[in-house]
Amino acid sequence: MIIRRTLLAAAALGLASALPARAQDYPSRTITIVAGAAAGGPTDVITRLVAEAMAKHLPQPVVVENIGPAHVGAQRVAQARPDGYTLLMTNVGMAAGATLFRRLSFDTLNGFAPLGLVSDAAMTIIAKPGFPAENLAGLVEQVRQRGEALNLGTAGLGSAANLCGLLLQQAAGNRVTIVGFRGTAPAITELMAGRLDLLCDQATNTVPFIRENRVRAYGVTSPARLPGLPDIPTTAEAGVPAITMSTWHGLYAPAGTPEEVQQRINAALLLAMQDERLRTRFAELVTDPATPERASLAFHRRYHAEEIARWRPIIQAAGSYAD
Repeated sequence: MIIRRTLLAAAALGLASALPARAQDYPSRTITIVAGAAAGGPTDVITRLVAEAMAKHLPQPVVVENIGPAHVGAQRVAQARPDGYTLLMTNVGMAAGATLFRRLSFDTLNGFAPLGLVSDAAMTIIAKPGFPAENLAGLVEQVRQRGEALNLGTAGLGSAANLCGLLLQQAAGNRVTIVGFRGTAPAITELMAGRLDLLCDQATNTVPFIRENRVRAYGVTSPARLPGLPDIPTTAEAGVPAITMSTWHGLYAPAGTPEEVQQRINAALLLAMQDERLRTRFAELVTDPATPERASLAFHRRYHAEEIARWRPIIQAAGSYAD
């Protein structure tokens, strides 16, 4: 592990030293990362951890500015000067927003330069205590049979909880009653009280309640089981592979940012992903830091387009839009 990190650091530093003079002069002033969310939430926490770790490998400060909701923060960065000094940290909601918002003032697909993925977090499919299903396949069958007699909490259109709920509905071939909350914390409270039937939320938020048996857990949406929940199967293991998703975060610059500046930022991001404090805090958040491959420019560029394409038909089939 130490050897791999040393090689990665050497490669990143070597890349920086090989860049043209314009990029080597970058940055000459403070870099701002816009977090497309309110202070205190997962996106804000992740942004601040990444900014702190990146600043160790850049000659200028990296500060965080909270501008929410997500599409407003994205608009701010899309309209910024493409010089590498105004960046965006956002999540899977950005890919969904390309379809959810039909009158955006920016092009989600082409208006940004993806700089590298930062993190991946699994969702957990949970239900109120005593919910009458023994496993995830049984839960899907309940949705298929009972439909809108069941209610499912979300944190609003485009939230990860909403997107996971859409996958559940798609797998069941039926719709439930959607109940919107200001964040998933109040939804979990209603779930534990038995007034809400279903919820799909980040493991970051649900692990303590699952461990305490205050909710019923049916599956995690990641490719592998979570170390903190070894007894909870993945959705694929549970026979419902269609409900697979990641609540990813990624770093972006405005489209038109010089390629060599993008590479300089990415070099700092690759080093930040190996920072011990960042990795420790990510583990506490039940979030995986992006691997060097997923944090690369090439991967993120491809993944950005793939995620927009993935969520478009799912959102269109649901027929609910944010504008």
